Order: sequence, then structure tokens, then C-alpha cells
Amino acid sequence: MSLNTINIFKFLEKVDNRPIPFRTKLIHNLPLTPEDLNVKGDLNLSNTPITSLPDNLQVGGSLDISYTNIKSLPNNLQVGGGRGLYLVNTPLSKLYTKEQIRQMVEDKGGFIKQRVHFEYIR
Repeated sequence: MSLNTINIFKFLEKVDNRPIPFRTKLIHNLPLTPEDLNVKGDLNLSNTPITSLPDNLQVGGSLDISYTNIKSLPNNLQVGGGRGLYLVNTPLSKLYTKEQIRQMVEDKGGFIKQRVHFEYIR
């Protein structure tokens, strides 16, 4: 996404009161608000250039960070529903077991209500 596209999002936010999408903010390292960190439904960040997630991220549905270079999970990560946390082809899926991922999230004050996936469900 070009700087012009980001400027369009900023313009729409200012003039038309349309917030910049969380995914766009995260990918382009734009400032996040506390409201941004509370995603009501699914959050698909697969195949994006992100390398980290913000602390205190709450996702009401599934969280898909497959095919990213995320090497650790943030403090207080909450994945509340959907089909769980997807880590297909990530550094995390190559270094840890599903049980270790779940324990890592719990040790950092968070939770994953559903399954941890290293493969896609059809």
C-alpha cells in the first residue's frame, strides 16, 4: 500500500469520521487506539509483512497469522471464539508445539478459547 493510499485513509478518518482499518494500521505501523485492540469478529493477518502483534489484543473470533514472520505472541492476547488461532507456516509453528503455544499465551496473561492450528481446516 502506498503512502497516498494511507493518506486517503487518514483523510477519510478526518473528514468523514471513518476509522482507518486495524489491519492497515498494524501493517503500516500507524498508531493504535485502545479501541483498535478489541476486534469483535475474526482477524485475518495471514500473508502480511507484520512481525509482531500489539499487547492486549482481543479478538472475538479467529485470529489467523499464518504465513507471517511473527516469532512471539504478545502479552494478554485473547482469542475468544471462531475456530481459534492459526499459525500455519510461521516461525512459531516450527519452534513450538500447540500445547506450548497455548501455555505461552496463558503465561503472558492471555487465553485461546478454541484450538491452535498449524494447518487449515477444510
